[in-house]
Amino acid sequence: MKKKSFDDAAIDECLDTLAEQALQSDARFAASFVRSRVLRGQGVVRIKGELRQRGVDQETLNAAFEAVEESEQVDWFELARDTLARRFDSPGETPKERARRERFLASRGFDFEQIRYALSCL
Repeated sequence: MKKKSFDDAAIDECLDTLAEQALQSDARFAASFVRSRVLRGQGVVRIKGELRQRGVDQETLNAAFEAVEESEQVDWFELARDTLARRFDSPGETPKERARRERFLASRGFDFEQIRYALSCL
């Protein structure tokens, strides 16, 4: 916003007013962001990284994950499996193909255990 020549004090005042009126909420933003990324087939590592880049603090981030995992019944292992199955039809016949699938899931933010599970299910 500074690029548009807005005064820092005016920006802070506007954000405070929106927060007081419950029109702006970091918690709601974080939960919505987590939910949208889960629907895209992204894992915890990537989602947390993106939220940190957007300035979401650790407490809000953790609360958002807890809320979404509870309300949406998120199983990260099954999400990794489903994400892999949408892109590939086998775990890979050669080490090179298998590594390609591992890199795909890792880039989506899944951890090693989730990747291993997903590959074992194809």
